[in-house]
Amino acid sequence: MQGSSRGAFAAGRDGFAVALVTGADVSVLAEDLFAVTGALDSSASLRRALVDPSRDASAKRALVEGLFGPKMSAEAITVMNVLVSQRWADDQDLGDATESLAVEAVVAGAELGGRLDALEDDLFRFGRVVAADSGLRDALSAHGGDEDVKGALVEALLEGKASPEAIRLVRQGAIFPRDRRFGRVLETYLAIAAMRREQLTATVTAAFALDDQQVARLTAALSHIYDRAVQVTVVLDPGVIGGIRVQVGDEVVDGTILRRLQEAERALGM
Repeated sequence: MQGSSRGAFAAGRDGFAVALVTGADVSVLAEDLFAVTGALDSSASLRRALVDPSRDASAKRALVEGLFGPKMSAEAITVMNVLVSQRWADDQDLGDATESLAVEAVVAGAELGGRLDALEDDLFRFGRVVAADSGLRDALSAHGGDEDVKGALVEALLEGKASPEAIRLVRQGAIFPRDRRFGRVLETYLAIAAMRREQLTATVTAAFALDDQQVARLTAALSHIYDRAVQVTVVLDPGVIGGIRVQVGDEVVDGTILRRLQEAERALGM
């Protein structure tokens, strides 16, 4: 992606992070974003309408709501509204972004289930198997092949042998390669999994739930401070009288009223 598209994707990832923090069903979010990717790939006019810099962002959001609102989760619509409100260098970049976030949602599901290592290992090993078998490679890479046949082949090869997230991604890559070699698709998916593994996690402790805007601002601020993606997890603690406590790795930023009261008590010798 070119510079403006990278910035647009970063904004989309912030919206995606908020969706995860606020309890989105990652499997539903993944399916919705994969569906949007397919719609964008199949319609050049839709891509152009959603990235046209001369078109007002509110009109683009209205188009998203009209086309996808009745069919998709509120979280997916929120992510799409963030994406189409950005400036994109190329209309193809929007589809790349929705695919990347769909894959990341699948990866997040594996992470939540303690299967992230298994997912990466399954994708890597299956990629090696396909690379060494020209017949299998041709079957999975065939353009315009029967989707049901490809899906059944993936199920037969991996059912009971790989994580459900790996099977989902292999199936996606086989049926909707987006003009890429199957091996290249798996490499892309593995890169997304690695990117998620490398992101920082910030644990935010607060007395009350944060709203979407507060989480988004905090995520953006932390990502800017650490110059990398930050996943924010909010923990509620009624013992926190006010403010928030943010922990990223070994670093703790404690801005709670309780901490300030304790400091005042120590200063007064209480």
